[in-house]
Amino acid sequence: MANAGPGKIRLFEDFLGAELIIAHAATVGFISGGDFKVIGDGVAINDSGITILDADGLSGVGVLNTTNEDKKGIHLATTKMFDVTLMAPLVAECRVRFVDLDTKQFFMGFSDQNGDDLSLEDDLISNDAANTLTLTSSNLVGFLYDEALTDDEDWHMVYNGGTTTGETDSRNIDANSDQVAGEWKVLRVEVDPNGTARWYVNGAIKQTKAGAVSLTADLAATCGVEAKDATLELAHLDYFLVTANRDWTR
Repeated sequence: MANAGPGKIRLFEDFLGAELIIAHAATVGFISGGDFKVIGDGVAINDSGITILDADGLSGVGVLNTTNEDKKGIHLATTKMFDVTLMAPLVAECRVRFVDLDTKQFFMGFSDQNGDDLSLEDDLISNDAANTLTLTSSNLVGFLYDEALTDDEDWHMVYNGGTTTGETDSRNIDANSDQVAGEWKVLRVEVDPNGTARWYVNGAIKQTKAGAVSLTADLAATCGVEAKDATLELAHLDYFLVTANRDWTR
């Protein structure tokens, strides 16, 4: 049945000026005028935040800055507002670079975890410092970077919650697209109404997986970085984009 009104949801952060100042102590934040909230175990600590680059920051570049504690991170996120059956195709996309490739974890995609104190390692996904992943989140689909994995400089295409069992051997979901310090990557994940997901790096498709994610779970979009040691970690984001259809259920 046809519906009047805006049927497409489009959330976009381009980092063109407003900041979440590092010297603060709120448990959750926002970038003034932005579409996403800012969450994570590190947000309430006054050496974590999001600033904007004034040098080497063409097109607007946000700097996600963690605190110097293990498992403390900072993430852009939505509420749990996406249902695959009712609102797909879902798309999450970002353009990201790292100053260095050490002691950090990064996730971009959809999951059922978006608590104000989100920890990627505790709430989403962890590993045995080799090749085995533990999928803590019941529902997730997206890109994972984790320097603790054996292939520690590559992107991994994770999923869980659908009719296809989530892959726990990181070697089977390796995108074979190494991150290089100081260079940009465009990451994109798409989810169809039937739960099929596709992962792209720099426009090239890297994986297609049927039944990758639940058709009915309420999902949030997240994009962020977490420290894996007592070291401040940075992720540079050019943009974060999320799109979906509106749920017109009466």
